[in-house]
Amino acid sequence: MADFGAWAEQLIAESTGKRGRGLIPVDLEPLMEPAAYGADRVFIHLRDASAPEPGHDHVVDALQSAGHPVVRIDVSGPARLSQEFFRWEMATAVAGAVIGVNPFDQPDVEASKIATRELTDAYDKSGALPAPSPVYSQDGIALFADEANARALKEAGAGDTLESWLRAHFDRVRAGDYVATLAYVHRSEAYIKALQALRAVILERKHVATCLGFGPRFLHSTGQAYKGGPNTGVFLQITADDGADLQVPGRRASFGVVKAAQAHGDFQVLAERGRRLLRAHIARDVAGGLAALGEATRRALT
Repeated sequence: MADFGAWAEQLIAESTGKRGRGLIPVDLEPLMEPAAYGADRVFIHLRDASAPEPGHDHVVDALQSAGHPVVRIDVSGPARLSQEFFRWEMATAVAGAVIGVNPFDQPDVEASKIATRELTDAYDKSGALPAPSPVYSQDGIALFADEANARALKEAGAGDTLESWLRAHFDRVRAGDYVATLAYVHRSEAYIKALQALRAVILERKHVATCLGFGPRFLHSTGQAYKGGPNTGVFLQITADDGADLQVPGRRASFGVVKAAQAHGDFQVLAERGRRLLRAHIARDVAGGLAALGEATRRALT
């Protein structure tokens, strides 16, 4: 049951997020008090009726009492979860028709693939990926932004500290927006915990929806909505040096290079679409870098 959200996340984002429209699915967000959430949400409580959890019911009751729209779906047991696949697939197709998009294509996923192929092909010829200059670099963390975002952030007060860049970036969040962290790091329990803590700080301080995707996995799910959906996302891309790498047979590039090319391609397309975007690259100590990003974000949003 717990993993159903990941399946629904891909279905909803990839099917509806295009032509500047779409629904933004939010999965595995840390639970907060009702006052932490904005007024732009619908909460879905999918519950195993054969083994209810009173703690979850209490949270949902509190959300509903606070005026948030809540949909409750009881499944009579894990074996009946398959009926939800049909329900959600049908509902998503209908939603696409209502908002005026084709739910059966993924045009912006393909744009990212094209950018990635161009970068890996160039690497096979030159032996190097593009190496842009950071807008900030200190203590093992370098920040990168395209020209438009760099100019906007500097005008908003970004300067010689990590905290100032994060403050300027998150100050661009408005009611009805969402913040997505796009993490091209190993999907370990420790890193998930650190990124969830970062997510909780943003939710608590900005009162907007937060998303967390691990790259390159999310490119084929929420990545479609981030690029093709409404321009209401504020993005923090996180990349890191790989501790271990493997060569791709028959290619000059390694798997680490392919992953880096996917991150570069993702960044490039988001920038081309005019998204509010900042990339943080952690050079050595990923755990330490994530902790530093979390602490700097907490200070920036205080």
